[in-house]
Amino acid sequence: MTYALTPARLRSWTILLGSLLFYAWAQPAALGLLVAVIVFTYLIGGRVLASAGRVRWTWLTLGVTGNLAMLGYFKYANMAASSVNSVRNVLGFDEFTWTQIVLPVGLSFYIFHAISYLVDLHRGAAKAPRNIIDFAAFVSLFPHLVAGPILRFHLLADQFRERTHTPEKFALGAQRVMIGLSMKVLLADPLAPLVNAAYTAARPSADDAWLGSVAYTLQLFFDFAGYSHMAIGLALMLGFRFPENFLDPYTATSITAFWQRWHVSLGTFLREYVYIPLGGNRHGLTRTNLNLFLTMAVGGLWHGANWTFVLWGMWNGAFLVLERVLSKKFGRPPPPAWYAVPKVMLIVILGRVLFRSENVAHAGEVYRGLAGLNGAALTPDVALTVTPERLAVMLAGVAVVYGAPLWNRRAAPQSALRTAPQYALIPVFLLAVATLAAQQYAPFLYFQF
Repeated sequence: MTYALTPARLRSWTILLGSLLFYAWAQPAALGLLVAVIVFTYLIGGRVLASAGRVRWTWLTLGVTGNLAMLGYFKYANMAASSVNSVRNVLGFDEFTWTQIVLPVGLSFYIFHAISYLVDLHRGAAKAPRNIIDFAAFVSLFPHLVAGPILRFHLLADQFRERTHTPEKFALGAQRVMIGLSMKVLLADPLAPLVNAAYTAARPSADDAWLGSVAYTLQLFFDFAGYSHMAIGLALMLGFRFPENFLDPYTATSITAFWQRWHVSLGTFLREYVYIPLGGNRHGLTRTNLNLFLTMAVGGLWHGANWTFVLWGMWNGAFLVLERVLSKKFGRPPPPAWYAVPKVMLIVILGRVLFRSENVAHAGEVYRGLAGLNGAALTPDVALTVTPERLAVMLAGVAVVYGAPLWNRRAAPQSALRTAPQYALIPVFLLAVATLAAQQYAPFLYFQF
């Protein structure tokens, strides 16, 4: 309401103040860091634009290094200290004392926004914002502040100068928010107890490991895709158009296609600011494969300060490289979907074990469970969470994941088949609201990154 009543020339102020209030409500102690990143990046960006040649490059390096230093300290210092202490233990030395650092909410996302802004200014891909208020509103824009999508400044720069507000755009945004909230509350949250039980079992059985891993694959999708729907919808309600972040990734017929459809904004960022600067595909097949592998390792590390995430990134990088090598060597036509989709999902599920496990040792126990080395039957704690309702949620999730793309492909744009789900969304959304009111708060999974 406040935004709608604000004159157009002052709406960036409204967005900025509302976004900072939103962030301070979640984590007031970290608000200063967000403001520091905004001011630092804006000032450095001004120097990048005002300079040329080596001096311009020096300012860019300072800006990127400064932002990465803040990310490294707050996100990876605990991991570094723990790793050093582990080595000291092996060598027989006493551990040094370390005070755990709290990770500010959304740090990884707004640092990436700041870095992309500086690099795009250097490349000439982005124009300078009108003022620091527009830039601060871009970085702190509350729909994407704490969990993405990761946006490049030039995609929104013109929209900050001028954007349209129509009833149709507002209604479409509200619909996206309804879809996202329904995904989160009705399809992701109910699976959390099952996933937690399976992944906290000391020696998960085959049934524990497989059921928990499949449930986690569904939970993560509906949790994060639900957030992305809500972010895109809230932005539309404010007049902004965000790019899509999920393009039916679980129907992909290759790992390459999967990563072109899952968390699209992160994939774009890694390609533009890691893969291409490393050399991309410009220096032969071996160097290309190495660049691809390293990019995915960096993407894994971005997700969290744990060796499990690094290994998860390397797992995906290895399969991307393998697909590229086999394609270059044999050049065979793609396999049929009935074979390729389950194969891709098996690779994804096995990789997600590393993504979800607390540490590498526990991931090893889960893999033992998947291989049937810890017995087959459900353990008692997991069995308590396997209810008919949760199994129904899993089946409903599978139906949505694979049924929705098929429905959209076969239904004509203006047909009754295409509009029927829109009418069904209202009671589903009301059920989600009622469920949310009756349950405990369950944060989005990507808030931890």
